[in-house]
Amino acid sequence: MPERNDPVMNFLLTRRSRPARTLTAPVPTHEELRPILTAAARVPDHGKLEPWRFIVAEKPALQRLAALAEARAAELGIDPERARKGISQFADADLAVIVVHVPKDSDKVPEIEQILSTGAACMALLNAALASGWGACWLTGWHVHDPEFCRRGLGLKPGEWVAGVIHIGTETMTPPERPRPDIDAITTWMSE
Repeated sequence: MPERNDPVMNFLLTRRSRPARTLTAPVPTHEELRPILTAAARVPDHGKLEPWRFIVAEKPALQRLAALAEARAAELGIDPERARKGISQFADADLAVIVVHVPKDSDKVPEIEQILSTGAACMALLNAALASGWGACWLTGWHVHDPEFCRRGLGLKPGEWVAGVIHIGTETMTPPERPRPDIDAITTWMSE
């Protein structure tokens, strides 16, 4: 029989993201964030390409990004309610780790595998933050899908894109449980 790690399984079976609007300071220090980032980088990575990188945005950077999101929303004619959500994602935050997909040329590793590795880095980062006792959530939005916002605000290079904005902070409330997938409805067992 394999050796079970019940505390880890219990964590995975009960993990719950915290809404970004419920997170506040204090946030992890650089020293506290380092093992969380290290855990996030230990994801499946066929070819060891590291097709992702992290941008740690602290309060002053988040305020700058909120101002840029506001300007871009006006330039693009974004609906005010939709614009507000993108702006507040940065304006109301104290810390966010932006996971950037960095595609690598490879004859052996297709782009889709690199994208999946980047998504795994987002999930590992989220889980590592939660396992470390912080509240955390994974968001995106119109602003991080806007190439001009990403170029001007984040310094992204051509071909790079944001896979996730992981907000990390002190949780002010535990959200109620939400419905989860029916495993029997989404699982096919193949014995032959």
